[in-house]
Amino acid sequence: MRILVTGGAGYVGSHCVRELVQAGHDVWVYDNLSRGHFQAAPKGRLIVGDLTDQARLAAALAEGQIEAVMHFAAFALVGESVAQPHLYYRNNVVGSFHLLEAMRLSGVRKLVFSSTTATYGTPEKMPIAESTLQQPINPYGFSKLVVERMLDDYAQAYGLSFAALRYFNAAGAAPEGDLGEDHDPESHLIPIVLQVALGQRDKIMIYGDDYPTPDGTCIRDYVHIVDLATAHLAALERLEPGKGIKCNLGTGRGYSVKQVIETCRKITGHRIPAEIAPRRPGDPPELVADARLARQLLGWTPKFATIESIVETAWRWHLAHPRGFAT
Repeated sequence: MRILVTGGAGYVGSHCVRELVQAGHDVWVYDNLSRGHFQAAPKGRLIVGDLTDQARLAAALAEGQIEAVMHFAAFALVGESVAQPHLYYRNNVVGSFHLLEAMRLSGVRKLVFSSTTATYGTPEKMPIAESTLQQPINPYGFSKLVVERMLDDYAQAYGLSFAALRYFNAAGAAPEGDLGEDHDPESHLIPIVLQVALGQRDKIMIYGDDYPTPDGTCIRDYVHIVDLATAHLAALERLEPGKGIKCNLGTGRGYSVKQVIETCRKITGHRIPAEIAPRRPGDPPELVADARLARQLLGWTPKFATIESIVETAWRWHLAHPRGFAT
């Protein structure tokens, strides 16, 4: 298929682009490079443009004779969304609206959307199933929930076929070691811990060790970036006109902050000093997926199912690219 990938120069998008290309699809990347990296896009396949530029989006769809869209272009920092919500409503909500309008007017009816577990807020019951009430507690989560609702309405009114895939904690890197995570600022636990191993930070801060979990630190479900990408391909193949797929992407197993740090120590061979700090507001004690629906609907099973396999690939990338793509 001829596919346009918005945000395809970002972390998740670039790994998905690689999987699409390897599967034989004709792929174009649409990214404004505000947080992505041109090095992460296939050579000669990058269209630099903003989501809010509907005319440019329409031109990209027409010129590439696009048949389907994968939509990753979004801001995704919870703290930033609280401090600067205007960024999130403009980019994530308004930008997605312009994309949907460009698709509607161009006759493109297939979309796979990068959603998030942040749409659930702080659920009381674990693991989190798709039937869990969606009550986001920050503008980032709410912006993704708004787009999910837009997809429902466009499916009903215009025959859009879509999948909304709710990620848990994306982690890891391409096993080849040539494509990985490079954020500025970095907010994800595993790369921050590995930066300590590289000598780029003095220590890792553990925000709270008094949660109601076995070791007192927060528990999260880490899903490998390549597994996320293969789920998107599986969803694309199962789209039906006027219908939507909504499912969680996780392993169904959680690891605590202390367990992640200890795994990084074992994989890297570095001591990695850690220090306990006060809790951060809004951090739920535990977030773990009930991922059975993705297995049923998509036939999807994560291949990198342990924290060790995830950290190994991340370390391979960071060791070869200590300054990210700038290396």
